[in-house]
Amino acid sequence: MLERPAFVAVAVAALAAALVWGRSARRLQRALGRIAAATGASSEATQLARGAFLKDLHVTAIYAVIAIGAGIDAFVDEPWTDYLLFAAIVPALISLRYGRALLRQARIAEARSQLEQRAEEVLDQEELAPRAWAARLAPEDIPEIPGFEVGSLYRPGTGMMAGDFFDVFRTAPTRIAAVIGDVSGHGIEPSITAFQAKYLLRVFLRQYRDPGQALEQLNRQVFGMGRGEEFISMAVVVFDTGTATLRYASAGHPPAFVWHDGDVQGLTATGPLISLTDEADYGARELPLDAGDLVLLYTDGLAEARNGVALFGEERIASHLRRDPQVDVDVLCKSLAEAADDFADQPLSDDVAILAVRRTS
Repeated sequence: MLERPAFVAVAVAALAAALVWGRSARRLQRALGRIAAATGASSEATQLARGAFLKDLHVTAIYAVIAIGAGIDAFVDEPWTDYLLFAAIVPALISLRYGRALLRQARIAEARSQLEQRAEEVLDQEELAPRAWAARLAPEDIPEIPGFEVGSLYRPGTGMMAGDFFDVFRTAPTRIAAVIGDVSGHGIEPSITAFQAKYLLRVFLRQYRDPGQALEQLNRQVFGMGRGEEFISMAVVVFDTGTATLRYASAGHPPAFVWHDGDVQGLTATGPLISLTDEADYGARELPLDAGDLVLLYTDGLAEARNGVALFGEERIASHLRRDPQVDVDVLCKSLAEAADDFADQPLSDDVAILAVRRTS
């Protein structure tokens, strides 16, 4: 006869909990067997699995005792039945028996969690570092320069670190310098060299009005670093609004193109690669600079996009500029990259940097 209806609800709830925790304990027991077989009985992974199994087994026992005691109390109204619930002290004593082991396993779990967190942080840094470094070498946001429109595009290749770079900055009240370059090789060392070259050239272009002289100074500095097989191709254009001219110098870089007087002209190299020899000479060319003139610079990753043995090439780049020289500079950079993608029969593996500068007034 049902004597205490409320205890029925307690018994049912405790039994349901015991079944849930029991199923979990059973699954953990099977996992413990597999882990112990794979890693050994004394491994950290086995200890953690054993601890998880014992905890679930312990909780199962507590709920089972509560379910049995509450079930008997629901149907038997005798004083001695109240003491059945004291049976729950047995799993409690078991927990005291294994308390130190469980605490040790909890510490192992905490240590592993901290180690995994640090590993995730390291992986995050490894992922973010190349992006941050590339942002220094080829910034997405170039400060506005009155009288000029500047468009740019940079796409990293398959390597972890960038070797291409570009820069646009004022060297004097009436002079603006546009620079683009590419360090041979891939990885952290060429990327560091690119960073050094970019900011050394800033110094030399402020000291020398002639970009050829600036490249000569840069070449001596980089050659003195003794980087061996690291060579830099680089193109420099200095826009002088005071004299309405542009001066151009190139260290073995792919030809830049300038839109002037209704036509596209190629600006070829005026000297060898940086760091090829310590006494290289770099000449400079001077051209008129009118409002509406545009200079297009790029790295070889664009020109060397391949379709079989055929290259996208310099002539396609010049033709692309010739078709619509008045297009927005950012659109020009983007459409050139898309044209190279469409031409290539496989994804471009090299870094691609493009820089377009138009004088507007």
